[in-house]
Amino acid sequence: MAVTIKSEREIQLMREAGIILAKTHEELEKALHAGMTTYQVNKLGDEIIRSFGCVPSFLNYNGYPASICVSVNEEVVHGIPSKKRILKDGDVVSLDAGVIWKGYHSDAARTHIIGEGSDKAKELVKVTRECFYEGIKYAIAGNHLNDICKAIGAYAKERGYGVVRDLVGHGIGTHLHEDPEVPNFDMKRGGIKLQPGMTLAIEPMITAGRDEVVWLDDDWTVVTDDNSLAAHYENTILITEGEPEILSLRKL
Repeated sequence: MAVTIKSEREIQLMREAGIILAKTHEELEKALHAGMTTYQVNKLGDEIIRSFGCVPSFLNYNGYPASICVSVNEEVVHGIPSKKRILKDGDVVSLDAGVIWKGYHSDAARTHIIGEGSDKAKELVKVTRECFYEGIKYAIAGNHLNDICKAIGAYAKERGYGVVRDLVGHGIGTHLHEDPEVPNFDMKRGGIKLQPGMTLAIEPMITAGRDEVVWLDDDWTVVTDDNSLAAHYENTILITEGEPEILSLRKL
């Protein structure tokens, strides 16, 4: 699949999808509390997405059994919601969600802390979000893809954090995952030249320990190999003639 350049009509549909996804994340953040099961998080997220007339991107995607990926503490991504997993104070909870609106996808992730949380957890979540914003400083037409990737990885490493290398961001549009892959580390090569109309899901996945991850027996849940905390922050962005536009974040 080649990297697609979106038309004005396609961009507008992706904006609409992004706003719906942003609202979904806002509602989920308000609802999160200790004592809630990850199954309940997923159920609520599914209901919110459908209330806007959207379809969840993730449900049954390559067999994934839920609408919201709920990953807790050492779980990096793709945590499967469960009635048995109860959130408690101090948990670091990453919510990854996608919506399909009139044939176009938006994809975004947020990491939250239940209750007060430790200083270590707060700093990890903060730095992960900052990695995204550091990366998109370079999401400018004429730059190369690796300018984004290199900036994300360097920002995390300079602060002593691990950068997951086995999972990457991606292009997005009529498919949830399109070309190009968008790593969170220096690829040692320039990669494609960025052009207006490209849409990318940029998603730093950062750990409080080492880079290495492993897959659990469910074949979905990815956890840190050293059991350290992990955080995930993602938005769908548009390359423009000027500054990048974040499609999955509402302009409040």
